Amino acid sequence: MRKAVLPAVIIITSILLIVRIFYLQVIDENLKLQSENNAIKKVFDFPERGYIYDRNGKLLVANQPSYDIMVVPREIKNIDTTEFCNLLHITKEYFIKKIEKANVYSPRLPSVFLSQLNKAEYAAFQEKERKFEGFYTQKRSLRDYQVKEGANIFGFITQVNEAILNKNKYYNSGDLIGKQGVEQEYEEILRGIKGVKYLLRDKHNKIIGPYKKGQFDTIAQQGKDLTLTIDHELQKYGTDLMINKRGGIVAIEPKTGEILALVSAPTYDPALLVGRQRSKNYTALYNDSISKPLYDRGLQATYPPGSPFKIVTGLIGLQEEVIDEQTTFYCNHGANFGRFMKCHCGLHSLQLNNGTYKSCNSYFGNTYKRTIEKYKDSYYSVDNWANHVKSFGLGQFLGTDMPIGAKGLVPTSKMYKKMYNGSPIRSSYIISNSIGQGEVLTSPIQLANMMAVVANQGYYYTPHIVKKIKGQPLDKKFTTKHYSTIDKQYFPPIIQGLADVYNNPIGTAAGLRVQGLNICGKTGTAENKIRVAGKTYQLKDHSIFVAFAPQENPTIAIAVFIENGYWGSRWAGPIATLMVEKYVNGKITRKDLEDRMLNGSLLSEYEKIENIIFQRKVDPIKVQDSLNKINVEISEAKKEEEEN
Repeated sequence: MRKAVLPAVIIITSILLIVRIFYLQVIDENLKLQSENNAIKKVFDFPERGYIYDRNGKLLVANQPSYDIMVVPREIKNIDTTEFCNLLHITKEYFIKKIEKANVYSPRLPSVFLSQLNKAEYAAFQEKERKFEGFYTQKRSLRDYQVKEGANIFGFITQVNEAILNKNKYYNSGDLIGKQGVEQEYEEILRGIKGVKYLLRDKHNKIIGPYKKGQFDTIAQQGKDLTLTIDHELQKYGTDLMINKRGGIVAIEPKTGEILALVSAPTYDPALLVGRQRSKNYTALYNDSISKPLYDRGLQATYPPGSPFKIVTGLIGLQEEVIDEQTTFYCNHGANFGRFMKCHCGLHSLQLNNGTYKSCNSYFGNTYKRTIEKYKDSYYSVDNWANHVKSFGLGQFLGTDMPIGAKGLVPTSKMYKKMYNGSPIRSSYIISNSIGQGEVLTSPIQLANMMAVVANQGYYYTPHIVKKIKGQPLDKKFTTKHYSTIDKQYFPPIIQGLADVYNNPIGTAAGLRVQGLNICGKTGTAENKIRVAGKTYQLKDHSIFVAFAPQENPTIAIAVFIENGYWGSRWAGPIATLMVEKYVNGKITRKDLEDRMLNGSLLSEYEKIENIIFQRKVDPIKVQDSLNKINVEISEAKKEEEEN
């Protein structure tokens, strides 16, 4: 009996293998289609990518036809290379290089030989295509941008690289894929589904008709359209205001988390990354390490938040019950916290309201000191404070539907234990955190989201840039509330202080008031230094402003960062005010601010940075003239601020 078992197993196994091989090779047609079958030619029909609209239905991104010349190296036979190269205006060296590359990919499969022909090139080649066996044209669609703003939002499309080909079997050599922005994040939705036709060839390699009467052919399905949360008019206005400046603007609708504007400056025309010059233009943009037009400052840049962080300091102080609205601190041009923290307030007794609208360092330094000293365990106090801060969306990736972003930094006990070798932390060591000048780092979108929390009095929705996908629901994470650790009852007094920043005659943004529009805002200034070749250079501070409006039933929350913009009310404040008025009222009444911002420039400040970085030798007379001019501007601006 035992002797019969082994032969039986061998026979049964052999039968199963034969049956399986017969099925795969004879019955299962799909395997034939998937293999590199010489008798079957696979032709793809590429769908149009989905269109992109703004929140008001304005078409932002459409499509335009494009043609690629494809090559199957194994099928090239007896072509006139000279005629071919002359027809397409390429060199013979280029021809050889592309054929070698195509062979590396696959001698049997098609790959792109020359991409994105214009209409004239396509017509010329199509007329003589029959003479060049092994080559054929493939129709695709390229993006057709209807607007010049929002390149950082859209991203671009490019050919897939080898890494993507190895990772994702959907793509073939020459296919296009979204990179950066919504093109990347929503690639599978926008790209649609390729159609496939299987054509049968005879022994002479001529097409004789569809394979199996086309029963395996599929129809291309166009990509789904996207409606963005962006208001294009607001986006364009913000882009115009940021000309000759560097920084970011992020505006959010508080009640939904929808991003109304996402401006990064400097920027570029998205049409630069379409067509035959795309690669050349991208290289130029990528190599611009000074202006960094591909760097989204609204999402990726992190800065010390400066005085806007006092909003969080005050709310945590109220929640921890170390202060109330009547708690009073004295400011003597600053306060001593083991080291003297300067303040512009002068000699004043301050409470929460005037401490907020005057942006008093002494008041919020004392509030922070009490918060950290509330518990005996200083490391517990730091973590307790950090947890409050993080509940505003700071110090973390917000989970937006953009493929890039920065986490920022909210220091915790783990960080300070390492810094201070486990010794107890005194509040005086880290007092700068109170006014946003310590270890805390934030991005513009995080500060805009922080203001959405304040506007909503305690909650926010994950910021997102897609409002609607045709035929598909929005991800639930964008419609889920996130609550801060601060009770709702503590927000009204802070909000009143922010309103008085504009409305009180000595508020830090009193000169930016808009008649009939109650804006709540906060000015900010962040120190700015760079280190080059072992030497530290003090540069002009960054200008910061955060706001929401109207005070009752807010419809917009905004954060503006202007690099090297002096102080909050000089550049960031006017820009934020104009953006808010534009969105809420639909028109601008502060024409004085608008003219100053549209025509203003910080290029001279950025030139100084370039001179430092590249150690350029400059004419000392020109430098002195420039410094004199800047000092006059500063004096005039300070005089104007004091008068306001």
